[in-house]
Amino acid sequence: MNEAQHSYDVTQQNFATRVLEASTHAPVLVDFWAPWCGPCRMLAPALVKLVDEYGGGFTLAKVNTDAEQALAREYGIRALPTVKVFKDSRVIDELTGVLPESAIRAVIERHIEHETDKIRRLAEAAFEAGDADTALGLLKEAAEMDPDDTSVKVATARILMLTGAADKARSILHSLPADVSLNAEVKRLKAQLEFAQTAAEAPDEIDLERRVSADPGDLQARYQLSARRVMRGDYEGALEQLFEVMRRDRGFENDAGRKGMLSVFEILGGGELVSRYRSKIVNLLH
Repeated sequence: MNEAQHSYDVTQQNFATRVLEASTHAPVLVDFWAPWCGPCRMLAPALVKLVDEYGGGFTLAKVNTDAEQALAREYGIRALPTVKVFKDSRVIDELTGVLPESAIRAVIERHIEHETDKIRRLAEAAFEAGDADTALGLLKEAAEMDPDDTSVKVATARILMLTGAADKARSILHSLPADVSLNAEVKRLKAQLEFAQTAAEAPDEIDLERRVSADPGDLQARYQLSARRVMRGDYEGALEQLFEVMRRDRGFENDAGRKGMLSVFEILGGGELVSRYRSKIVNLLH
């Protein structure tokens, strides 16, 4: 595979196919840059060198933020250069500023495929099929094969969280190295854990919906309902409840509505829904 095939420019029009869809096959590093940005020009050669060295283990997509301002806003780009790592259509890591090649390589190594990745995928497939015990067994096998593979630890934490073992999941996440703790996937799981704890202590969703319908000012029910919706993947429904909590009472549980929305943004990592609700927050505050 030559450089032209795994290093290319992307726009709003082809971002879905060249980044989101492509990242389901191999990681995609998206370099958000601008022609006037000196540090961007310093970082670019290292990225090109590594993408060529790995020979298709990942691809490099380049976004000119001057020309693609909507993409820059959608993914919350506030400094250049910023490199976001996409895998399975989601942002899972990012780099900001000019970093040494060794630091970039360390991030790439976390996300390209290894033997334990194959076992981890089998485990995730088993979990999706409803067999959590087999999934955790496979992950234990992968951990014994490579005790330093943090992606296996993160996958284990995710399954433990979703099966109700929040304390074990939290313990794993807090044991991760400091640099891995800044990983977007880890931050996403930590945000989900807070909702998982709230959901575990909450009535079921139907009861909460009835409470909100009977008393729209029942902010506790709204907050618990948002947690229930996060845990089943209804992020828009969760954001709507959290926004209403924020709109009605900024003092509720120390601004839990706004903080909850920021946690959902962390989980989502970007996209149209995040942009829309960020705008709603700004409009409400001003």
